[in-house]
Amino acid sequence: MPDSVSPPFLSSLALRPATEADADLIAAIHSASWQATYRGLLPDAFLDGEVAQERASYWRARLSAPGAERRIVLIAERAGEPIGFVCVERQPDSPWGVLLDNLHALPAHQGIGAGKLLMRAAQEWAREHGEAQLYLYVLEGNSSAIAFYERQGWQFSGAEPDHMGGVDITALRYVYTLDLARAIRQDH
Repeated sequence: MPDSVSPPFLSSLALRPATEADADLIAAIHSASWQATYRGLLPDAFLDGEVAQERASYWRARLSAPGAERRIVLIAERAGEPIGFVCVERQPDSPWGVLLDNLHALPAHQGIGAGKLLMRAAQEWAREHGEAQLYLYVLEGNSSAIAFYERQGWQFSGAEPDHMGGVDITALRYVYTLDLARAIRQDH
């Protein structure tokens, strides 16, 4: 297929800004993503039990918290159906730039381009805010996410201990350097 022709499903993908009213929707997507992706990495009891309520509480607080001007949360929809989301937040004291805090697509919709679309939107938002780099954390052992990020040009930059679902984990940090020259060219 020529590069200039997009697969038909891409034309049915759209992004919209999330609002406080989307907290439960985002939590449901987040929980479903974790339940599918983190099986074997986090305890089943956590994934099958408290993750849905924990994520709902988290997103209700997050979307109503002060500092909304420092972040953007976008929902990906396919033919009007919410299938994924991204959350990006400027971290003024971070040596790594803007935090791509969450990027999730429902398992049944992975591989159709939603993740790439969400990631590009995050990168553009960071560029528009004059940022030079993004970073994210991915759970060690999350091979499919690691491979996805590496295919998109993200580079491993370190590992940090963390705690999630009642267990100690290792979070791998990846960074992505933005092409600021591209943003300057687009402005002129």
